[in-house]
Amino acid sequence: MKKLTKESIKKFALSQGLDLFGVANIERFKDAPKRMHPASIFPEARSVIVVGKRILRGGWRGIEEGAYWPSYTYFDYHGLLNTLFIHLPLYEICCFIEDFGYEAVPYYPGVPESQPPVKPLRPGGVPPNVHLAIRIAGTAAGIGEMGWSKVFLTKKFGPRQRLAAIITDLPIEPDPLVKPKTICKRCMECVKGCPSAAIPHLKENKTIKIKIGSYTYEWADVDMGKCTLSYHGGDSRVSPFIHKSFPEWDIDAKKQNFSEEAAYKFCWTLSLGEWRKTEEFPSGYIIEGHKMISKWGVGGSYGIGGSRGCMRSCFNYLEKKNLIEQTFNNGDFIKRERWLLPAKVERRK
Repeated sequence: MKKLTKESIKKFALSQGLDLFGVANIERFKDAPKRMHPASIFPEARSVIVVGKRILRGGWRGIEEGAYWPSYTYFDYHGLLNTLFIHLPLYEICCFIEDFGYEAVPYYPGVPESQPPVKPLRPGGVPPNVHLAIRIAGTAAGIGEMGWSKVFLTKKFGPRQRLAAIITDLPIEPDPLVKPKTICKRCMECVKGCPSAAIPHLKENKTIKIKIGSYTYEWADVDMGKCTLSYHGGDSRVSPFIHKSFPEWDIDAKKQNFSEEAAYKFCWTLSLGEWRKTEEFPSGYIIEGHKMISKWGVGGSYGIGGSRGCMRSCFNYLEKKNLIEQTFNNGDFIKRERWLLPAKVERRK
């Protein structure tokens, strides 16, 4: 049997339609919390392979123009890209590795904040559910770096990618780390573009820092309550669907002080829940437009805010300054005056 090499795995991965590939050795996770450590999932792990596939620039076009929402959720955000397009190739890579006698754990990116407050199942073990911080794993694998807004950036696409990982006992030479501030230039366009004021300005000195190898990576300590409330449809300034279902709604995310979990609970209950059908609200959905976007999507999620500052403003700037590799023939992504709705509108009589 031929020897399995990093080059052969990478070649196979890219042949399956993936765009990004990098490797971290397990030592790069030495400072990770136990419930975010790959070795808590696979104690014999020697390497973590991180792969990525691009988010289409055109997936945001309808939201940017205020005209069409389904494409971003259905294809890119938590849709086919995040549930199928990236994970079918990931599974095939695992098969490829296991054909050579090494174990490969496919990892679907979860959210560490969803970990339940439970005890370990085994004495001295780690409680479920263990979740890697996939963006930090991508940084450790040398694919890119954390941007100021906490969004992961690559030299190829800026913020436009989804990531997944494989944890394996195959020892693989790690890729070089990306030097901090190589891609993110601290331009603060993400701060300027964020409708919920969730991203603190550089001058506020509110940051999070981690060390990987000899590098220290730093990004803004984002107010995830404001971010979640805006992105998942609690802010009527970024959702054209709310006032139809809740006349007189008046919630501006930047004025709220929700925790992240409270914002999720608030938005998801109202957006995905159902109610009795009445003459006033015949659909039976609590917020009809949000529910329909979820129904048209894949994977049970939905995106309303469309990452206005942290992603759209970010890649618009990076492309314009030729700081990333993929640019487009039609020039700037942001071509027209950007829209925001009033937080409150008068109820129709």
